[in-house]
Amino acid sequence: MTAVASTERPAASGAAERVWRLFPALLSASAFLWFLTFLPVIGAGEVVRVAWPWVPGMGIELSFLIDGLALVFALLITGIGALVLLYTASYFATHPGLWRLLILLGLFELSMLGVVLADNLILMFVFWELTTVTSFLLVGFDHEKADARAKALQALLVTLAGGLALLAGILLLGILTGTFEASALSAHSELIQDSGFYVVIVVLVLLGCFTKSAQFPFHFWLPNAMAAPTPVSAYLHSATMVKAGVYLMARLNPSLGGTDLWFWTLVLFGGVTAVLASVWALRQTDLKLALAYTTVMALGALTMMIGIGHDYALAAASAFLVVHALYKAALFLTIGILDKKAGTREVDQLGGLGRKMWATWLVAALAGLSMAGLPPFFGFISKELLYEAVVTAPAVPILVVVFAFSASAMMVAVAAAVAVKPFVGAPTKAAEKAGEPPFGMWIGPAILAGLGLVLGVLPAFTGSFFVLPTALSIAGQPVEAKVALWHGINLPLILSILTIATGVVIYLKLSAIRGALAGAEARGIWDAERGYDWSLANLKRFAAWQTDAIQTGRVTDYIFWTTASLGALLWWAIVAGGFIGVPALQALPLIEWAILGLIAFASIAVAVTHSRLIAIVGLGVVGIAIAGIFVLYGAIDVAMTQLLVETLFVVIVVVALLKLPRLRTAFAHWQKGPRWGHATLSAVVGAGVTVALLAVLETDLDRRITTFFEQESAPSAFGRNVVNVILVDFRALDTFGELAVVVIAALGAYALLRLKAERPEPKGDAR
Repeated sequence: MTAVASTERPAASGAAERVWRLFPALLSASAFLWFLTFLPVIGAGEVVRVAWPWVPGMGIELSFLIDGLALVFALLITGIGALVLLYTASYFATHPGLWRLLILLGLFELSMLGVVLADNLILMFVFWELTTVTSFLLVGFDHEKADARAKALQALLVTLAGGLALLAGILLLGILTGTFEASALSAHSELIQDSGFYVVIVVLVLLGCFTKSAQFPFHFWLPNAMAAPTPVSAYLHSATMVKAGVYLMARLNPSLGGTDLWFWTLVLFGGVTAVLASVWALRQTDLKLALAYTTVMALGALTMMIGIGHDYALAAASAFLVVHALYKAALFLTIGILDKKAGTREVDQLGGLGRKMWATWLVAALAGLSMAGLPPFFGFISKELLYEAVVTAPAVPILVVVFAFSASAMMVAVAAAVAVKPFVGAPTKAAEKAGEPPFGMWIGPAILAGLGLVLGVLPAFTGSFFVLPTALSIAGQPVEAKVALWHGINLPLILSILTIATGVVIYLKLSAIRGALAGAEARGIWDAERGYDWSLANLKRFAAWQTDAIQTGRVTDYIFWTTASLGALLWWAIVAGGFIGVPALQALPLIEWAILGLIAFASIAVAVTHSRLIAIVGLGVVGIAIAGIFVLYGAIDVAMTQLLVETLFVVIVVVALLKLPRLRTAFAHWQKGPRWGHATLSAVVGAGVTVALLAVLETDLDRRITTFFEQESAPSAFGRNVVNVILVDFRALDTFGELAVVVIAALGAYALLRLKAERPEPKGDAR
């Protein structure tokens, strides 16, 4: 066997090391306490905004905004982040990669804070992509496992593709409104929605949001991200990355919302996602995977509520945003405890754990009751607001009621499967070695589960400081909604009771339901990931075909395809710009016709000759003839430069031909007759350049840049030759880049001259 050295530093076990492990959690907790100081200000309906110049020429600032929506997210990110970091320090106490994981979690937390606090959309997008990169590293934390690498790549590709669409949407918004500040976009809502770009902007923005927040049909990557360690899953699913898309939809709702397109897109996609994800959650026997699908359900419900858009819908979204983060993080961390202590997450292998892990069971029960929506937990208030929203939806209330009721009932069943099934019944083999976790692993989920109860019994506080300020930010105006445990005997209460009863029935029949769903999955009904696999496989095939077709190893082929691409772009610009026309041309004098004929003759000779020497001379003739044109129009300096370059080019290349190896395979294509394809391409590109130049000559000359160079040449650059000043001073970096290209070309030529022929010379002279 070959020993493989680990790149990770073994975790120390001393007291100092244990204290240092707590440092990231303490930093996050300090940030949480700092954000708490903003509660009175935000609760009063005010906002806090700071900004510094970033790219003044484009009106882009480093601007940050704290309002109800941003503050709730910031508190969830830092508060749950602190508890997850504390949990991680205990969960991975002896793992050699502990500090790598803690640092990645910290970077991820900072990235998410940037997303929710940035007011400038360009700045927000920078942080948005940082969450993509850091989540890729977190999901692939166990990088030695092929499955972890594959799932991390899947999450990266799906969210990165959506991010590119989002960037295009942001740029369109900025160009259309003249601002990239999210807080200023609501003032331009009529301009945005009345413009011809509105549909395109909505599609692009929602592609970014849907991929990030795993909306159908992009839902599959999120459950697959369960390849990440349990603390990472708890953090990603509760308060951070997967809710970034929901956050952005909420942030842009005042400027993009209120239309039929916005309503139907969010309601239909959100509702379908919620129902399908709930069904998939019932199918799972891995508790962690079942919770992952319930996260997709929650994201679908949040999307649907933002789409409905009236006061109770936005209040429901605000409440569910908080309650879901609390119970989901608590349950994920609890499952991590079960996995650590019982050695499995399979629900069929767990039972009777309540006798040895009663404290863990208490935490799971509190979080599960909040997830199921029973009073007096905050989950009950959230569900009441949800049903109040769907029964008063402005359109198709029956449809959204069906979506909400179906998903909620199935969530009750999953909550029971997670919080009840592992702890009751006869002890299984896994229960024999189980026991309570250390304090560092238990305290985090206990606090989160307890908060679900505390916020439920304090509805006035919760509504005033969390729900209503958040809803105000999403709506862009004050929201009227009653946040209370008791709303009276009404339709939402009846729906809540029916939801719990239906959920209990589903739980009791869960084994039979899983069997039916397994059969449906075997028939391909739920194979939503197949499209991603097909796309990725065909992308690889296309890349292989393209490489074989273009990367032939011959420089002439590379030049051909590069020139063809240039010609295609040039003619596309000409046709799209409507520049095709026949301008009035003056009669050419005889000498110019003679020069034109010389150029045409030399060009044809280059195309038909079999000799490299004649081809080089023909190119030189073309260059010298062009120098003659410069002389006729008084550009003597340019003509001299052209003549020197062409002369040196011909002489140097001819000398080089004497030294280059005569390789039959390298120049066999020279002996196959005239290269009419190359000649045709040259004619097409030349005609395109000619038409483009004629179109430019037909337009009025904008002399602003010319005037600037004329005025600033002497006083700023101390030179009176404007052309030289432009090259040396105003275009110094550009000229330096051109010199670098020349040096690289010279090095390549030098390498060719030193090349020794490895094959015998062919009979005859290929020149």
